[in-house]
Amino acid sequence: MKKTAQLFLIMLFSLSLVFHLLVLLQVIPYVIVWGGRLRTDTDMYRFETVSIIVNLLSLLVLLLKSGMIRWRIRPLFVNGALWAMFALMALNTVGNLYSGNHLERIIFTPLTLVSAILLLVVLLRKD
Repeated sequence: MKKTAQLFLIMLFSLSLVFHLLVLLQVIPYVIVWGGRLRTDTDMYRFETVSIIVNLLSLLVLLLKSGMIRWRIRPLFVNGALWAMFALMALNTVGNLYSGNHLERIIFTPLTLVSAILLLVVLLRKD
């Protein structure tokens, strides 16, 4: 169960990274992200750069936890990062519920909720 959760999270964060790159490249309109609050291209570049960095770091942590990348990093650090990711996904779920964009509410609320649950599985399961 834990390995399946890890693989699914790696897939979700990879897809999220691609999504945010497409927003940054303006293939996807930025009005459907960040609660519909972005008003200018400059805002979009700033916020989407943050999203991309967070997704890259999250993906790196998940790859470390799964053993797909083997670096000498203390498990305490990796688990701490996973707890921070869980908190971020939980807060993101609440934020998406109150988004000004209907599409963001119906698509991203369930995705962040599933991500939070899967992160708990990875953190709490011993198998």
